[in-house]
Amino acid sequence: MSVKITAVAKQLPQYTRTTKEILPYIKTWLTGQEERFQRKVIKLFENAGVDKRYSIMDAHEVFLNSSFEEKNDIYSRESIKLAESALQKSLDKAKLNAEDIDFIITVSCTGIMIPSLDAYLINRLKMRQDIVRLPVTEMGCAAGVSGIIYAKNFLKANPNKRAAVIAVESPTATFQLDDYSMVNIVSAAIFGDGAASVILSSYENEEGPEILDDAMYHFYDAEKMMGFKLRNSGLQMILDKSVPETIANHFPAIVHPFLERNKLKIEDVDHLIFHPGGKKIVQTVEELFGTLGKNIDDTKDVLKQYGNMSSATVLYVLERFMDKKLPKGDIGLMLSFGPGFSAQRVLLKW
Repeated sequence: MSVKITAVAKQLPQYTRTTKEILPYIKTWLTGQEERFQRKVIKLFENAGVDKRYSIMDAHEVFLNSSFEEKNDIYSRESIKLAESALQKSLDKAKLNAEDIDFIITVSCTGIMIPSLDAYLINRLKMRQDIVRLPVTEMGCAAGVSGIIYAKNFLKANPNKRAAVIAVESPTATFQLDDYSMVNIVSAAIFGDGAASVILSSYENEEGPEILDDAMYHFYDAEKMMGFKLRNSGLQMILDKSVPETIANHFPAIVHPFLERNKLKIEDVDHLIFHPGGKKIVQTVEELFGTLGKNIDDTKDVLKQYGNMSSATVLYVLERFMDKKLPKGDIGLMLSFGPGFSAQRVLLKW
């Protein structure tokens, strides 16, 4: 019995600004800081590989000295709206109704909600009362692929069922107004807000790329490389500068054994569906695969147009490949990284 991805749809927040439009706000925020430092920060924003981003808050609201409570209230309110729209779009693409979903997974790490997001979706869309719920809250950028893996495992054990994975993230809500560290600045330069929904099915007659295999890879002793620290002012980003180098060092162990157990080599992979963590990570991946004639143009373009939206970002890349109507038999490798530190992989066949 096969499990297929039948639809992917994104939903963007209402506010959007180009990086050029954001720079005046950054300059105002930097008032009083040393001039050389200010120039360094502006250059960092200009060279981050992000031309535009979307947000649940308008730019001036991001720079208000709002409390964690105020930011989290906005996160909760807007996340429900975004998730509902993304899920409805994916259902429409798959020609399904809300009650056709048997398993719902919601993914987010940029705010706190109890009850979790899925409870609101069940009520708003009048989904089945016996639907199985799984909220995933602490896996960061990797969680979009993680959610697909969890959904696939459920569907593999349950024929003729469907699952929805909905990722909603608002890194904008985690911006720390009183933090002038490079970690806070780098995260502000690369991150944006967004939502996406994926429909999976174990019905044999439904169409979409089949999940051939999936796996997780855990880095030892790397818990402090990436994550959040809960402060009175909100979720403060933890992002070690060694992340790109660490990923590069582990890439052979992450990719090649996974492909080998499926009797494949990297040369056999037609499409790289990678999470664009940031410009340096994108460059690292390009250096590793460029010599093999592989490109990650869609990954780069998603980063450019939307920024890094944590768990939702790789789903934006996946949607592009789903919309291309790829030839039957094409192989795709989906990959994302997140706190832990970990890598999540899914092998697809069209």
